[in-house]
Amino acid sequence: MSLPGTRVLVTLVAAGAAVLMPSPASAHPFGDPQTVDIAVDAQHPDVVHVKWRVGGPDDLTLLGVSLGLLPSDRLATDGTVDYRYTDPGVVGASAEFTGYLLQRITVRTGAQECTGAVEPIRALALKGATAAFTCPGPVTTASVAVRTLTDLNPAYRTLATGPSGQRAVYEGGDDTHEWTLTGAPPAESVGRGRSALLQIGGILLAVILVAGTLAGILATAKRRRRAVTA
Repeated sequence: MSLPGTRVLVTLVAAGAAVLMPSPASAHPFGDPQTVDIAVDAQHPDVVHVKWRVGGPDDLTLLGVSLGLLPSDRLATDGTVDYRYTDPGVVGASAEFTGYLLQRITVRTGAQECTGAVEPIRALALKGATAAFTCPGPVTTASVAVRTLTDLNPAYRTLATGPSGQRAVYEGGDDTHEWTLTGAPPAESVGRGRSALLQIGGILLAVILVAGTLAGILATAKRRRRAVTA
């Protein structure tokens, strides 16, 4: 015969599991985030470098399938990915990937769009890929848009860093950010980035607290069962 609180405990455990372990179909966007580093070339003030790194190597497999570089059967119907260590090399060596990167990352100064070119890629999964954007003149501020992977799932996020400690988070619906690339950054720009990072930190803290609460409930229930048995 079950204890009165057992059904409640089972419900709480199931709810906690749903929070802590997303379904495989939606697992990839909630793994390690993508990152971009944005800076002006030290020797060429009219060139902006944007270095992109993927969050997890299986995301490169997902992208490779979407670009037609890898067979579609590498994605299971439950959303899991059959990652292979050769996938980053296949993706990084393709013209489809460089075209995708320049389509999903753009740089503008005022009303002028800068012309991008992807630098030679080596070890895509480990070192990422860098695109150099040549602008009409020396760059002091630039509007940088990052939309990588959000076409596959809008839940993907990108953590971005710029000169002088500037930070921003790119996401679906908020994919463009104004960067100060020379001199001190505006305080409001740094504040927005910190605020977004704090929100992500708050979500992680909530997950940890849920896990701790569930562990406490399980321990208490175990002690009660022992007492009833005794």
